[in-house]
Amino acid sequence: MSKVVLGIERISEFESLFKGKRVGLITNPSGIDSNYVASADIIAEKATLKALFAPEHGVRGDIQAGVKLDSYKDPKTGVIVHSLYGNTRRPTKEMFEDLDIIAYDIHDAGARFYTYPFTMAYCMEAAKEYNKEFVVFDRPNPVGGEKVEGNILDMNFRSFIGYYPITQRYGLTIGEMAKLFNEEYGIGCKLTVVPMKGWQRSMDFEDTGLPWVFLSPNLPTNDSSYAFLATCIFEGTNISEGRGTTKPFQIVGAPFINPELLAEKLNELKLPGVHFRSLYFTPTFSKHQNALCGGVEMYVLDRKKFEPVRTGWNMLYMIRKLYPKEFEVNKPYVEGKPCMLDYNTGSDYMKNDIYTIKELEVILSKESKEFDQIRKKYLLY
Repeated sequence: MSKVVLGIERISEFESLFKGKRVGLITNPSGIDSNYVASADIIAEKATLKALFAPEHGVRGDIQAGVKLDSYKDPKTGVIVHSLYGNTRRPTKEMFEDLDIIAYDIHDAGARFYTYPFTMAYCMEAAKEYNKEFVVFDRPNPVGGEKVEGNILDMNFRSFIGYYPITQRYGLTIGEMAKLFNEEYGIGCKLTVVPMKGWQRSMDFEDTGLPWVFLSPNLPTNDSSYAFLATCIFEGTNISEGRGTTKPFQIVGAPFINPELLAEKLNELKLPGVHFRSLYFTPTFSKHQNALCGGVEMYVLDRKKFEPVRTGWNMLYMIRKLYPKEFEVNKPYVEGKPCMLDYNTGSDYMKNDIYTIKELEVILSKESKEFDQIRKKYLLY
């Protein structure tokens, strides 16, 4: 039996909230209870489910990163699925027209560059605009609820992977995040968070007793969610972040990298809680598809000591130092706009290479403390 009771498992305690209301649910495969029952099925039984909303990767998780989808009918429930990762990422008035409550139940990754919390933010803004209630079924943060790490997003680099001025690692549950968005950043919708029971901020996900579900096609394990915080920034460069391997985000590299040299230099930094193993790998898709790459596998030895954002920035800094001619920052998708590295890091520090790594670490430490003071107002546990 799980130690933690999820928000969705407490729906009967909030029966009055849903009585006589037409519900639209934003969910994906991670929206299940401790008995593996999908949240959509639970709501269909306990309330009137009228629509589903699909974020990136779709309701069933069968769409790869960045692939757009259109609205369709869910074969299992028979209700309409409105896409929030197609021509529009914001729900339209028509999508909300026949609904009274918009509910959200998706397992978060605990990282700013994860798109789902900002899907939630867009839907909260729409709920305010169209006078709908918004309900969040709370879930654990898989990388814990104690640590805050990273620089605060510079709003010049606002995007779908960084919509509000928060740090990369924010140490909030998705329900607490909703409260932060609603109150600190002024959305002001009619919000109810259905809290968990039994969750403690110090818990690793394994401590909860809950089943783990792929958070997205490239976040298959809880280990990968810790690695994601460190290495997602490589998306904005010509370095593979391990997509197309069995350990996405835990492996990084490129054809021009000497793996033994990189592992040696990174281990010399003595970054807390982590070790780097040299390896060769060949991605089956994405960057450097079918090309032999040299690189490192990142082993998180102690999650409590591990500082993923600092680690990722040191990795990128070291690769650029060792391979200044080969390393490249990818060009912007749209000319004149910020590049992906800017969006992922929430700044242009890394792209412009104007600070030493020690100066960058000072920025990370200072802004982590600043955001920690803000987020403390919204803690539920």
